[in-house]
Amino acid sequence: MTTAPVDTVPRRPLLAVSAAIFRKTELLVVRRARPPGQHLFSLPGGKVEYGEALTEALHREVAEETGLSIEIVALAGWREVLPGPKHPGHYLIMTFAARWHAGEPQLNEELDGFRWIAPGELTTLAHTDGLPAMVADAAKLLGL
Repeated sequence: MTTAPVDTVPRRPLLAVSAAIFRKTELLVVRRARPPGQHLFSLPGGKVEYGEALTEALHREVAEETGLSIEIVALAGWREVLPGPKHPGHYLIMTFAARWHAGEPQLNEELDGFRWIAPGELTTLAHTDGLPAMVADAAKLLGL
């Protein structure tokens, strides 16, 4: 008897958070080591767990991925990622403006690189869709 392959992609939107983390005027960008977004620079973050507040999820995800402690300032915006040829999932990503508080990046297995950059340098890197606009909105909230 054969069984059909298990579909590992949820058939519903998933809620995620990300942080535009600034240390003075520099932005932390991280490079994804695996899909979705493999080899692209992005912001640290990830999925919100059931029953978890958005800010709790953001602190957890940033700590898990980078080891950093941050101060969350405000919601900078959101982005919807629909299923398509680049990725099968459907995500609603809430991006927050944040300030670096403590630590130096210690990446987990989900990431394979990081840089502290001036926000204008973002366009010179291969990055996830919509990232420059989201970073610009976060920078405005922080008065940068």
